[in-house]
Amino acid sequence: MFYYLSFLRPPPLNGPLSGPISITPQIANDLRTESLDGAQDVYYSWSPPQDNTSLSKSVPPAITKPVKLTTWRQSSAYKELLVPLPPGVRNGQPWRLVLTSHVHGRPHVISLKDIDFGHTPFPVMSMPIMFDSRNPKTSVTGKQEQIERIYGFPLKSKEDNVYLTVREQTSYDLDKKIWDSGIGLSSWILDLYDGNTSASVLKNYPRLNDALFSHDRRNILELGAGTGIVTLTIASLRSSFDVVDVGKIITTDLPSAMPLLEHNISANEHLFTSARPQAAVLNWDDEEIADVVKSLDAGIDAIVMADVTYNTTSFPSLIRTLSNLIQVNVKRDAEPPVILLGYKERDPEERTLWKIAGDIGLTFERVGERVGSGGNEVEVWVGKVTEDER
Repeated sequence: MFYYLSFLRPPPLNGPLSGPISITPQIANDLRTESLDGAQDVYYSWSPPQDNTSLSKSVPPAITKPVKLTTWRQSSAYKELLVPLPPGVRNGQPWRLVLTSHVHGRPHVISLKDIDFGHTPFPVMSMPIMFDSRNPKTSVTGKQEQIERIYGFPLKSKEDNVYLTVREQTSYDLDKKIWDSGIGLSSWILDLYDGNTSASVLKNYPRLNDALFSHDRRNILELGAGTGIVTLTIASLRSSFDVVDVGKIITTDLPSAMPLLEHNISANEHLFTSARPQAAVLNWDDEEIADVVKSLDAGIDAIVMADVTYNTTSFPSLIRTLSNLIQVNVKRDAEPPVILLGYKERDPEERTLWKIAGDIGLTFERVGERVGSGGNEVEVWVGKVTEDER
């Protein structure tokens, strides 16, 4: 599992020039239901205004030198803390507050290829705080409702990393925040891209690498995308190919997820030269497959999904959706899609999905994992359709 720095009490939308701002940091799991059991130093930085117009650049935003804010412990988890103003802040400037767990390298970036990936809490960046010189009692109005995290990873075609900026809600809406399996699966996909997965995976599932990283046209579909980290990673990798048309990447979820998902696609537009993802509504309870999926003349090469197992009552709908998607290829006389699943156990009953999948001729094999800070790791599973069901 992974731990995340976030704001139990978020910073204000507006801040005075007369004194510090108050926040309450939090270190917890992805659903904010389990706090870090132990002590963790927390550092703060400020991202200056010239980097606030857009974080989606070829380099991560600049930050001031990290300064220790506190040592976080459960015993003081609800303590309000005062953060000094940004250095040289002037009236009318927007600054972003950054919380990190270390001061080395680029501490505000989550490196998906770091050898110690997930061993320390992931950093967080606030939305811009507008500082002004009005009366503090009237200038500190409202609390922020969104945060952003920055993810970095290398591409074979570039000397430096590329950086994804993913926005989340601070509310508890499950489709509007990052989950462990999305980050863990994205990290594992990068190993597959670099050829660092086990030889047995490449031997037993040769179509997996081809479906995701062939330079020919490939159609990839994500189910239950949430904020879109898996799709954004795959699209960034496929856009690095020197190919005009690499096929379609369709990322799907319920209508409530669309505004944030579409924002995260647009915010990283600079990375998608030939593989810009398309967000689409796909409700598993619908009997019919969405038109955007039906439009894939060549069928679906890969289906990816992360953390789609948290609600066991949805399994019949999920399996029916997978069956319908497989039939898209059957009707086009195409090979069945390869299925890639990122999973973290929250309840043992979730593993009944494997048995139910067998009813439609779909078998899964575990091929990897991401351990993070301990506890339940993110498991990576590959699914394939048996010969009898083709």
